[in-house]
Amino acid sequence: MVNSTTECKVVIIREFDKERDVKVVEKLERNCEIGTKKGVSIFTNMMGDPLSRIRFYPIHVILVAELLESKEIVGVVRGCIKNVGTTTPPGSLLKMGCIIGLRVSPTYRRKGVALKLVTSLEEWMVRNGAEYSYLATEKNNEASKALFALKCNYVSLSSLVIFVHPTSTSTSLPTKHISERDIKIEKVNIDQAISLYKRILKTKELYPLDIDTILKEKLSLGTWVCYYKDEGCIKLQNINNNQTLIGSTSSWVIFSIWNTCESYKLQIKKSSHHHPLRFLHTTLKHAREKIIFPCLRILVSESLSRPFGFLFLYGLHGEGNNLGNLMEFIWRFTSRLGESMKDCRVVITELGLGDPLANYVPQTDSMSCIDDLWYTKRLSSIGHNNGKDEEMAMKRYVGNVFVDPREF
Repeated sequence: MVNSTTECKVVIIREFDKERDVKVVEKLERNCEIGTKKGVSIFTNMMGDPLSRIRFYPIHVILVAELLESKEIVGVVRGCIKNVGTTTPPGSLLKMGCIIGLRVSPTYRRKGVALKLVTSLEEWMVRNGAEYSYLATEKNNEASKALFALKCNYVSLSSLVIFVHPTSTSTSLPTKHISERDIKIEKVNIDQAISLYKRILKTKELYPLDIDTILKEKLSLGTWVCYYKDEGCIKLQNINNNQTLIGSTSSWVIFSIWNTCESYKLQIKKSSHHHPLRFLHTTLKHAREKIIFPCLRILVSESLSRPFGFLFLYGLHGEGNNLGNLMEFIWRFTSRLGESMKDCRVVITELGLGDPLANYVPQTDSMSCIDDLWYTKRLSSIGHNNGKDEEMAMKRYVGNVFVDPREF
């Protein structure tokens, strides 16, 4: 076995070159995303654009790990920087770097390549003014947790749950004897959505400051408000330059939808010698290095052997005491929208454990729940291990966060 320290010395980290690295990076990602169940493999199809996961951010980078002699690329990682707001303390602003899609060739794992990629990305973040770095990983991903928590000194920032539901089973969602005649879903325009979210985000413990940019992106399909017709009507009124929902209705939920089908897709492949499976129980990793569908049951058919995308529900926020039926109708509405779109097969959302709406996501046999963890590190601690930075980061553990659809 090659000594890990020696191996790492023959690897250089450089920036991604679009002219020569596109096909090589795509091949590397396919080799890294192999399922472990019954001969089924899954990988991300970036559709010829490795930058698709990060191009929404003004400051972004892709780093690759290249063997010094053979010039073979054996690792890749993406990074971006954004401004976020936090309520701890209230009104605080932070410049945070995000680590996305860390991949290392299977033959070069446990040889220091991942550590070198992360360290180089952190140095890039510091040069670009980031105060903190953070990433997401599935709770049971022990290798990722060991790398970041033990080797890179990251600490827990938040615990979340990813909810996944196939669009093909939208009719299986329960309605609890409430018909569509009793509930209304009304679309709001972008200016109204921006104003509403600027008020709503103040209730979140961590949120992006550029919500207007997110809502105006072409991948954001729109923003809707869901409420009970018999409780009155929803009206928007401008109060102190902020749109406010008014009316006699006591329960309502606002939500937005992000179309990842136009950004990247997932693809399932079965071994040629394997018999057809009725259901798929496997591991999927998306660009954020999460394990994304370990408990999702999807009928393996020709439709899923081709690249497929998903809709991401984001910006979910509800008020009132009767939110369960509203959430069920939102899932049904989004699933039907997905069914009408080419190559869309799944609806996903992610909510912090401290988000009240996490308790109202409809639970069915076809709904999957995956525990997710966010980790963070104060970058100013690089080279200054005084023990205080970890304490500062620990104090920022948050439960109710806004999940940025650009990072999913």
